[in-house]
Amino acid sequence: MADGLTSSDADSTSRIGRNKADEDQLQPTVWNTLRKLSRPTIKNCPTADRRLGDKGDRGERGTPGKPGIEGSSGPRGSEGLKGDKGQAGAPGDACKSQHSAFSVGRRKSLHSVDNYQALIFDTIFVNTPEHFGMFAGKYRCHIPGIYFFNVNIHTWNFKETYLHIMQNDSEKAIVYAQPSDRSIMQSQSVMLPLQEGDEVWVRLYKRERENAIYSDDVDVYITFNGYLIKPETE
Repeated sequence: MADGLTSSDADSTSRIGRNKADEDQLQPTVWNTLRKLSRPTIKNCPTADRRLGDKGDRGERGTPGKPGIEGSSGPRGSEGLKGDKGQAGAPGDACKSQHSAFSVGRRKSLHSVDNYQALIFDTIFVNTPEHFGMFAGKYRCHIPGIYFFNVNIHTWNFKETYLHIMQNDSEKAIVYAQPSDRSIMQSQSVMLPLQEGDEVWVRLYKRERENAIYSDDVDVYITFNGYLIKPETE
């Protein structure tokens, strides 16, 4: 045996070569068999019908989706046609008018004495709703608000005339005339804010200043007037 190989070694080498050749031939066959086994076997499978069927029934309405984002305002539309005239409504409640007014006169002269005197009046021209007290000669406020007052007097010859329009015990406006050989008419006016219970009257000054006012039974020379201009609440 050449190169020191024994007969037994040669046989082994020959067998190895044959086994290698057989393995190379067998390998493709094994892989093909495994691929066939891995494929699912479907028997008696019908051929799919690819034709379109009839339209199905309408499905149920789905749930509403969430509101979307508010869009921008559209352009202003054109002005619509004027509508028909509506029917007249029912009459409203009558307004509650608040009023108070008086106008009184005096037909007698008056001279000063040791004390102040309230001018007392004996003639009523207007007294609605009787807020002027003839006995005391004072107007008493029942409706808070702004009032107008006016007094007119006739002076006495050679005597001073000195009176005040009073609000409670406070002097608000003076009526004054110096002594003169001629008698004259004097007048004074004032607007006053009054609260309920306030009193407005005319006061003749006391004797330390000799003064008097003139009137007679024929004509009315002395008058005192007042009325509500604006109630505090309307």
